[in-house]
Amino acid sequence: MSKKFSEIYKISIDEPEKFWREIAEDIFWFKKPNKILNKSNPPFYKWFEDGVTNTCYNALDFHIDNGLGEKIALIYDSPVTGAKSKFTYSNLREKVSKFAWALRNQGINKGDRVIIYMPMIPEAVIAMLACGRIGAIHSVVFGGFAANELAGRIDDSKAKILVTASCGFEPGKTVEYKPLVDKALEISKHKPSKIILYQRPGHEVKLNNTNEISWEDAISGAKEIECVEMNANDYAYILYTSGTTGVPKGIVRDIGGHIVALKWTMKNIYNIDQNDVWWSASDIGWIVGHSYIVYAPLFHGCTTVLFEGKPVGTPDAGVFWRIISEHKVKSLFTAPTAFRAIKKEDPNGKFFNKYNLSTFKTLFLAGERADPDTLKWAESLLKVPVIDHWWQTETSWAISANCAGLGLSKTKYGSACKPVPGYNVKIIKNTTCFAYLKQELSIHKYCHCVM
Repeated sequence: MSKKFSEIYKISIDEPEKFWREIAEDIFWFKKPNKILNKSNPPFYKWFEDGVTNTCYNALDFHIDNGLGEKIALIYDSPVTGAKSKFTYSNLREKVSKFAWALRNQGINKGDRVIIYMPMIPEAVIAMLACGRIGAIHSVVFGGFAANELAGRIDDSKAKILVTASCGFEPGKTVEYKPLVDKALEISKHKPSKIILYQRPGHEVKLNNTNEISWEDAISGAKEIECVEMNANDYAYILYTSGTTGVPKGIVRDIGGHIVALKWTMKNIYNIDQNDVWWSASDIGWIVGHSYIVYAPLFHGCTTVLFEGKPVGTPDAGVFWRIISEHKVKSLFTAPTAFRAIKKEDPNGKFFNKYNLSTFKTLFLAGERADPDTLKWAESLLKVPVIDHWWQTETSWAISANCAGLGLSKTKYGSACKPVPGYNVKIIKNTTCFAYLKQELSIHKYCHCVM
């Protein structure tokens, strides 16, 4: 364990208010908080409760104000369509601001809920940030979900507007979204007042009802609008758990703690600087993609990659290496499943040897158990640290990890290493034959969880 990590971890546990007060200085506040931690109603602690900020401002405007407007914020690479594009922070803000105007023009105000059911395209990111700009609460639904799953989330969230697209793409097939949305709305008890649909070029669909409007029509005549000032304890989003152990739960995340924590992780856990290119190969409908395709890298002011494809089949098992090489990616964050698929397709690394990965420094794995065989194979192939870490939708960032930005520690295969600063993780043996983890979560909305 590095000395730097030990010192920082100790402060985070012994003096949490001091620790997070200093970190909170690194984000933009319309009004800086004086009340760092309110422990009056455990376990529902409140962080930065008198602070005023905005998610979108921290993701875009803050960097533009600091001279980074022409820096590349987002790289979109879609091997399933052949499309590639890049957006500067200024480009992205303009598009986000205009769609925020469109949402407001369709009746969305601060505190209203918006469902986003879209493929991995820039418009999905734009919709998320636009909600944050005007203080709406977004709920991103994984684009691979069927109609009944979408209906359940519509009913639970009581969304006022649903934002979707004409289709998504899987290797060898087109996934038509409009019939799925129509079926979900037929099933759901709650009915959104408006559907905004992005027409993918060459795959346009007919809009039948008066409450359906195309993305282009929605932004017609749009003006750029400013960010709404939000209390730190206002809600940023609702994101549903995977449902592995029961009915999916809608996790609600506060704005202030979300910005503070995620921005801090980019340097301290992932060792990413503003000049680096970061890639999270996930989906924005899951917490890994939600936090680490969109929010954390944009809060940090680096460049993030939005990938519409699969680890194999789009077109082959070398697509990850092509992305890393072409876009000069420093670190990749993905699920062990992706590497198991690559290993199965190309066990000897024939595709890997076709590309120059000199910029690549670290692989991070999470979302499921990283089996030692896959981890060792990745280490042998990549010749860089492969870091397993663990967290949950409920937290939005890692509970345990080998913090690359604080000095790597020795670990063992099968271990997610040490608790991250801010988490006081304890193993408690109860009176029955079970053991459980008690997590005193020092920065997110819920103070502690018992699993």
